[in-house]
Amino acid sequence: MGADVARVRDVTFRRSAVAATLWILASIAVLLSGLPETVRASFSGGAIAVTAVLAATSCLFAARRSRGRRKRAWALLAAAGYVGFSGNAVALLTGTTQTGDLAYLGALLIGALALLSFPSSPVRRTHVARMLVDGVVVGGSVLFIAAVAVFPGREMVGAWLSYVIALVLPLVDAVLATLAVLLITRSSRSDFVPLLLVGLSFVLYALADLSYAALGVAAFSLGSPVDLGWITGYAMGGLAARHPGAVGAASEPRRDESSPVVATVLTFSLFIVAAAVGVANVAGAPWSPVATALWIVILLAVAARQTILVVHNERLRRELEGRVRARTSELRTMTQSTELVLASVADGIYGVDRAGKVTFVNPATARVLGYSPADLVGHDAHETFHAPGPDGVPFPADGCYITEAVRDGVTTSAEEDRYRRSDGKDIPVEVTASSLLDGAVVIGAVVVFRDMTQRREVDRLKNAFVSVISHELRTPLTSIRGSLGLLSGGAAGELDPQAARMVTIALESSERLTRLINDMLDVEWMEAGVSPIEPIDHSARDLVDAAIDQVRGMAAPEGVSVRLGEVTGHVHADADRMVQTFINLLGNAVKFSPRGSEVVVSARPSGAFVEFRVADRGRGIPPDRLEAIFGRFEQVDTTDAREKGGTGLGLAISRSIVERHGGRIWATSTLGEGSTFHVTVPRAETANHIAARATETDLIDVSVTEKEME
Repeated sequence: MGADVARVRDVTFRRSAVAATLWILASIAVLLSGLPETVRASFSGGAIAVTAVLAATSCLFAARRSRGRRKRAWALLAAAGYVGFSGNAVALLTGTTQTGDLAYLGALLIGALALLSFPSSPVRRTHVARMLVDGVVVGGSVLFIAAVAVFPGREMVGAWLSYVIALVLPLVDAVLATLAVLLITRSSRSDFVPLLLVGLSFVLYALADLSYAALGVAAFSLGSPVDLGWITGYAMGGLAARHPGAVGAASEPRRDESSPVVATVLTFSLFIVAAAVGVANVAGAPWSPVATALWIVILLAVAARQTILVVHNERLRRELEGRVRARTSELRTMTQSTELVLASVADGIYGVDRAGKVTFVNPATARVLGYSPADLVGHDAHETFHAPGPDGVPFPADGCYITEAVRDGVTTSAEEDRYRRSDGKDIPVEVTASSLLDGAVVIGAVVVFRDMTQRREVDRLKNAFVSVISHELRTPLTSIRGSLGLLSGGAAGELDPQAARMVTIALESSERLTRLINDMLDVEWMEAGVSPIEPIDHSARDLVDAAIDQVRGMAAPEGVSVRLGEVTGHVHADADRMVQTFINLLGNAVKFSPRGSEVVVSARPSGAFVEFRVADRGRGIPPDRLEAIFGRFEQVDTTDAREKGGTGLGLAISRSIVERHGGRIWATSTLGEGSTFHVTVPRAETANHIAARATETDLIDVSVTEKEME
């Protein structure tokens, strides 16, 4: 629909352009012909009137099709055309030119308002005033050059008001033409051609009015080629209103405020040329009153222009100073906030440039390292406080996480390192290093580190506690449980029923406490690497069978059957640890399955792993607990520990075992239908190198941890 409307408007404009061209050619033919002067005068008067009405009507139709400021602009141009036509009609009827000239002058002033109403980018009032004054200077300079060089020595004969109006008319025309040209640089693209045609119409008016003023009001009469300027000017104005861009586009991007340099150069270039022409002719012939009046107007306009610029620039200076003060205050506040945040952080933070030299440190960095900020800023971070290796040889800078962050953009997280304080003491730290970016360019790195001395002490105390539990608690507990077992078995004679019941309760409690201690030790030893993983190739069926055999005795009293599903594949794993994992999973499945249901165990190869599944038909696990149940002492329900028993450590131990094998464990569940636990273990064919590396690391950690426990 929009494309059809645009096509119709384009065809209308083309037809209007052809009609205007033919009308102008006909006017030229008549006015340059040898017809009697009275005939040419009558034709000229009628042609001017008809063209003015048609142009004003076209502008009125454009106003009806437009909206906003553009609607007002075309309506004002239509009013200007009708006012000019009315003045000319009164002049022809009364035989006086002053009435027509005054009406025409009013029409031009309305035209100025119309031009200023065209949509353009936001503009200051001082800029509008400067454009108007530029038009006065440009138009006045052109008229002055013509008055001095083309029509020198003209004297005013007759009524002085007629000559003043005759002088003002071309000046206002030139101002409007200049204003239209300047507005072109500030308006949307759709307004370019209409404003260009409007500007051309005012240029033609200016030429005709200049000839009218130069030839003399008393001596001027219609029917000469001068009339072509008015006829063609009206035609260009009407044609502008018929252009498709006259009503604007649906979406018009606004242009930014244009630079005043071009307008300033044009204005003062014409002013200088006018001054040069005036100086060159002042010795030959005196200036006419018209030229003298024009020069006074030009000088006043130039003075007004410079005054406007001074006022505008002073206002801009004050605004800019205010903005700079406000921005400076904001930056100062932001800087203070940033410094306060950095000073409040307990972790050390420092930045380096691309060369690895420290650019800033927070107070925590200086405090932990024992330096003042001035002793660190500007020095190489790696050489200043990165401690050497155990053999005393410095670590190479190329392998440092700072170099990797600056050179390769690598982010290092939770890496352990040792920093050397100013007193020569080494401290363990945990480091996070990331690149400092300016857009996409790496300009340095930011390093955050935490003193791990207290954490290492806590780890040492924890290991000592584990050692105490292992040697000082579990040993006597084993003796207690053995003694209670003997008493329950009748080794000290037959017990009365009440005593036998109490011994049985004590025996069950000691066994439960033993399981809790064993689970706690398993978790700690797994995380500390004290319990090494020794993977070899095994059949997945053998591991599952071994676990099922140990669980069947617990499943039978609960009325739950354990069924072996499809099990295929071979794994590279520690058999004892994996059987322990499957026992934990099968025990949980049996514990939470209803009587008469079954637990199904299956396994199949999946890529580089074998995936085991333990599925039950129990109550299910809520979605928000599927991950939490693998934490220490976590249960699906807080009553499970009391009703079902258990320590809440089985799944935590299972996850630790599986992850140390390089696999993964997770759960899926549907409430009311059951749960499935998934375990992936590296396939035997792949001899997973991750598990092998983990084993080597565990063996190293064993010796370190055993020494700490000792």
